[in-house]
Amino acid sequence: MAKKEKNINLTFKNKKAYHDYFILESFEAGIELLGSEVKSIREGRVNLKDSYIRIIKNEVFVLNMHISYLETTHAMYRPEETRPRKLLLHRKQIDKLFEKVTKDGITIVPLKLYFNAKNFAKLQIATAQGKKLYDKRADLKEKSLKRESEQAIKNW
Repeated sequence: MAKKEKNINLTFKNKKAYHDYFILESFEAGIELLGSEVKSIREGRVNLKDSYIRIIKNEVFVLNMHISYLETTHAMYRPEETRPRKLLLHRKQIDKLFEKVTKDGITIVPLKLYFNAKNFAKLQIATAQGKKLYDKRADLKEKSLKRESEQAIKNW
């Protein structure tokens, strides 16, 4: 029998966060999941695009992160796909995030969901400041110029 090949390098990035925000400081947080959700993440059924993070009663939650359930999951045990999921951080980190969000007007965004070396699901979160429209345009222009120059060097 052939062994089922595992995809060890599972990472899901939130590309929209890099487009909409200036990333200031990032943290690694554990995430509280149910068993069927872990299996769904391994299958690649995750969407971080519209998700955001809130601090509610001194606890950090990721909201609106979509994890689809598998068809093999029993109907009684299917969790809500966009339910709030608790993030596991140290108290000092939570206090630091809360201080930045309340005083400086900075937001917290999820950047990346991955499995670490110990096979735990981790969510990389970051404090971020929103970009203006002209900043987004400048980034797109810079990216296209870089792509064109690399292609010209390659074809030369």
